[in-house]
Amino acid sequence: MTRQIKLALRAYGVGGPGQHSLWKDPRIPKNASVDIDWYIAQATAAEHAKFDALFIVDSQFINATYPAHYLNRLEPLTLLAAVATHTRNIGLVGTLSSTYNSPFNVARRFASLDLISRGRAGWNVVTSLDAGTSRNYGLDEHLDYATRYGRALEHVQVVRGLWDSYEDDAFPADVDRGVFLDPAKLHALDHDGEHFKVAGPLNIQRSPQGQPVIFQAGVSDEGRNLAAHVAEGIYAPGGTLADSQAYYADIKQRTAALGRNPDHVLILLGAQPVIARTDAEAHRLSREIFDADNDFDRKLAAFGRGFGAHDFSQYDLDAPFPDVSALAERGGRTQAAKIVDRAREGNLTLRETVLAFTEYKPSPFTGDPVTVADTIEKWYAGRAFDGLNLGLRTPEDLDRFVADVVPLLQERGLFRTDYEADTLRGNLGLPIPANRWTAEREHLDAREASHV
Repeated sequence: MTRQIKLALRAYGVGGPGQHSLWKDPRIPKNASVDIDWYIAQATAAEHAKFDALFIVDSQFINATYPAHYLNRLEPLTLLAAVATHTRNIGLVGTLSSTYNSPFNVARRFASLDLISRGRAGWNVVTSLDAGTSRNYGLDEHLDYATRYGRALEHVQVVRGLWDSYEDDAFPADVDRGVFLDPAKLHALDHDGEHFKVAGPLNIQRSPQGQPVIFQAGVSDEGRNLAAHVAEGIYAPGGTLADSQAYYADIKQRTAALGRNPDHVLILLGAQPVIARTDAEAHRLSREIFDADNDFDRKLAAFGRGFGAHDFSQYDLDAPFPDVSALAERGGRTQAAKIVDRAREGNLTLRETVLAFTEYKPSPFTGDPVTVADTIEKWYAGRAFDGLNLGLRTPEDLDRFVADVVPLLQERGLFRTDYEADTLRGNLGLPIPANRWTAEREHLDAREASHV
């Protein structure tokens, strides 16, 4: 397949991080985050525009300071199963934590979604950022980085093994012979590892795409290594063009070093385009969006997420930034380390640190449709991403991107005019993974044939 931009839609309902005030917008239903019809409408609009995937994020810990969407939202796989019955081509990617789910349960749920959607499921593997989640699962504290990522790698390996429980031709369903299952094509996993002991087999067959596509969002060194080992799609954090290019090159290099084809690991950059009739109008709109959420107390509350949901309101705002570096190990260590280092180097107060990390930074994809399309083309050609994971605030914003930007990308040969396949793998240009048992038998047969 010719290299083309991949597009995913990240649906945030009544407003996620940095969108605390979105629920006030009259264009947003106040129950959008729990209204399946709202999600179906978003998915079908994105599918009409030939997007690759609908992406649903998730977390399992809240307090009263969290964004509106976090406070009241649908569980990802339940949501996506409903969307699957109203769509035909668009991929359906849901987030589940490897830290707080068992491999057998994850394997069965995603395999079910993959069959319900006829081969369009994807799993966004996370280790969970919010340390408070641990208390919802009977643990006193969140696992440390090394344990979380070691567990995540083994978790994915076990899930993939379970997805191969049945070979593709395991069910002859031959009425004349009275044979429904060929037992030789059913395989128990019998996994006994550091973190998991799982017998198997899984009681569900493979889908038309073989296995769901594995997505991951790795920023830390451990996260990038996990992505290089298992990811087929990566949700990248964004930033400047240079930052994005450096991240892209690093992931591709790590992937190649492990003997994987870097072209089979697609990097989707997080983007929040702001589009208007003119560049000036788009930048005014961008600033208005920022100002609507520019509430210091809210930003102070959100600041604690990377430090294990730590409460920063207990400190003197105008005293030096507190020594909380030890908390980062069980939170979002990479971003937390940046915060601590900058505060120390600049001798910043808590107030100054919060303001420094929440200052106004317009999306690079801000402007009139041509400007936005030009920027997308420049970044794509510059190997900053393979695709965009779009956070569009309202249905009208999605409609504007689809009507005004997508045609420009299509005219330039950068984006499809129709789907290439009816599976997520097919549209992403990813190979169907061979069933390990079938591949092993075929390898042995070939070896025996060569010695005849």
